[in-house]
Amino acid sequence: MTFKGAEQVARAQLDEEAMNRLIEDNRKFIMASAYHAVGHFITESDDEWSVALIAFHEAAKSYDESKGDFRAFAQMVIKRRLIDYIKSESRHASEIPVSGSSMDGDVENEDDMTQLEWEVREKSVELSGDKGPAAVTVKDEIEAVQQLLGNYGFSFFDLAECSPKAEKTKRSCAEAVALLLKDEDLFEKMRKNRSLPISEIVRKTGIKKKILERHRKYIIAAAEILNGEYPLLAEYMNYIRKALDP
Repeated sequence: MTFKGAEQVARAQLDEEAMNRLIEDNRKFIMASAYHAVGHFITESDDEWSVALIAFHEAAKSYDESKGDFRAFAQMVIKRRLIDYIKSESRHASEIPVSGSSMDGDVENEDDMTQLEWEVREKSVELSGDKGPAAVTVKDEIEAVQQLLGNYGFSFFDLAECSPKAEKTKRSCAEAVALLLKDEDLFEKMRKNRSLPISEIVRKTGIKKKILERHRKYIIAAAEILNGEYPLLAEYMNYIRKALDP
């Protein structure tokens, strides 16, 4: 399919299914943009492909007609993110901890958040299994969480827009997540209804409804990540662990 223009992008900004169609329609364009950015062929199994996909998603989310032709804008974002990724790769050739957290919102702007995402993507941990040690990367965990969050009607990449920034708001979100993890019935209700049980959380914690509504996606994602087997993503949520064990 060929690119349908700004109207398709506008629909994608409001609807995740439309976003998925936009990405599918532009897979060849994304691949070509990645090739021009890194100067060599890549495949869909390469990390550069994942970086390019995330960058295209970011471009679609932030695009408006004042930025000119969408494809030119998307190509610029893909190139910029891949350059950031390559620089990060060279700086972090060995496995080292990353300061800050894209999930915690401890960054000043969305560009910084994206940079942190590229950096933590390459961090890996050795997990022992029945078939011996297997390297699990942040990329693997993001892909698994992406499928899980799809049940709630939003994407992992939406979290960049709804992560709490202010310290007070972060504490409130942490308290909400802690409640969900401690209260099995409430957690299962969230999963069954595929929505955040805001009224119950307000009643049990006193957290303002407005905060819960504004950061609904983040709270759901954090609860699911900390409840599941996602050690690398969970590592960036220490402040929620403190709420679990005050």
